Amino acid sequence: DEFQDTNKVQYTIVKLLAQHQNIAVVGDDAQSIYAFRGATIHNILTYEKDFPKLEVFKLEQNYRSTKKIVALANDIIAANRNQIAKQIWTSNDTGNQVALFRAASDSEEAKLVADSIFVERLRNHHRNDEFAILYRTNAQSRVLEEALRKKNIPYRIYGGLSFYQRKEIKDMMAYLRITVNHNDEEALRRVLNVPARGIGKTSLGKLAKLANQQQTSLFNVMKRVGQMSLPTRTKNAIGHFVRMIELFAKMQKKKDAHELAVYIGKTSGITKMINADKSVEGMSRNENLQELFNSIQEFVDNKRELATEGLDTDASLGVYLQEVSLLTDMDKDDEEDGEGKVKMMTVHSAKGLEFSCVYIVGMEEGLFPSGMSKQPKEIEEERRLFYVAATRAEQKLFLSFADCRYRFGTLQYGETSRFLKELDERHFIMRGQKPSFQPTERQNSTYNSFKDSIRNNINSVKRQQQQRKNLGKDFSKLLANFKPSDPRTIRQDMLVLHQRFGRGKVLSLDGKGDKTIAIIRFDVQGEKRILLRFAKLMIVS
Repeated sequence: DEFQDTNKVQYTIVKLLAQHQNIAVVGDDAQSIYAFRGATIHNILTYEKDFPKLEVFKLEQNYRSTKKIVALANDIIAANRNQIAKQIWTSNDTGNQVALFRAASDSEEAKLVADSIFVERLRNHHRNDEFAILYRTNAQSRVLEEALRKKNIPYRIYGGLSFYQRKEIKDMMAYLRITVNHNDEEALRRVLNVPARGIGKTSLGKLAKLANQQQTSLFNVMKRVGQMSLPTRTKNAIGHFVRMIELFAKMQKKKDAHELAVYIGKTSGITKMINADKSVEGMSRNENLQELFNSIQEFVDNKRELATEGLDTDASLGVYLQEVSLLTDMDKDDEEDGEGKVKMMTVHSAKGLEFSCVYIVGMEEGLFPSGMSKQPKEIEEERRLFYVAATRAEQKLFLSFADCRYRFGTLQYGETSRFLKELDERHFIMRGQKPSFQPTERQNSTYNSFKDSIRNNINSVKRQQQQRKNLGKDFSKLLANFKPSDPRTIRQDMLVLHQRFGRGKVLSLDGKGDKTIAIIRFDVQGEKRILLRFAKLMIVS
């Protein structure tokens, strides 16, 4: 079974076992998508030459999808030269026309997808778990996750981790957090030895014990490491780390969030460490890291655009961390609800699965097909991947692409995927402006549309800035001098500060003693119930 996914060695073994020409195989050449794991479509395409008495049974009926989706899938795979000829058909309903979304930017594309899911749920009473969003690379999940959160649509990453829970992202975010707040012990412990600096657990244990005895932060103890009885090599490594973090902190006033983040990645060694891994997994981690930098550049660009409207904007690292804290915290909420969760995954992970409604995003050259696919046989595999993605849909299929997206820290214009150009327009119903498939002719209108989408958020930003002014003190300064207050002194209506959730107002207190629970409305995180005993809150006023 799954004969199209065999490699050369496996097929050699099969032929040796079947020397008497007695063998049956099942497979679909149109679903051969694992060349990166060593699989070769050549095995199924040349099978008849090795077994000349071959009898072929073509299973051409599709029991899953509507006629509209099957027709599109047939046209997708028809462009491949190396294949076994067949015509898939179905007795299912005709179904809905395939929808094609065109967006000005990757952020707008994500918003269109989230809005569409929201509407489909209301109009057609679909459950969340009947939706799937498929993308070519893991790094694409970031903007989609943010868009779904803004619409309060629960989701689950299938076969992987949420963007902000991936190791390379958590490592980089920890460096950014320790830069803004030296007393963030969780972040400090995470990156103290990443990349490896020769600081062992024994040495860290001694430092932590001393910090506990002196009732001070771990970073403060590390600043005095020269006075401790540790190996010279360890003391030098810790001293270098401290000086590096202090340098990052000093640069906050000179560099915007993106410039500083890139500098931190380079100077800390995180970027070099990830770039050095040339495996498939390593390249994926590098894409994720670049996507994080892209998100920070987008944050900076948004602030600059808002500044043209006369707003007092702050594109510093501290403000960025405030805005992103909601995203990193919500990743921990893994509770299932009655409606289930929207599934998000790469196309490779989707093979063998099926969903009522499927969204295939990022239909652009260099993304789908992948920019790493240059040779004709590689493009044909990418097209088979598109075929697999389309045939996951049972009732509705949505395709989308963006005119421009952030890459390597800049907003770059792209070209519509050749796979869309190959298809007849009769397959699609357009949502948004009709694509010209000639990006050079639409760049001005695209950029204006992108700017308009930013300006639509101006009123919201004004309200947020007014809230910050009402609270009075600067968040970064408060965070730098953070010291938890005695939980017993916290009262209703107080303004408090949490190291991760930011500032909030205590709405009410329930319970007594160690079981007291505070209901707090945070500026960014929203309303939360927190057990005061473990909360670590600082009273602001």
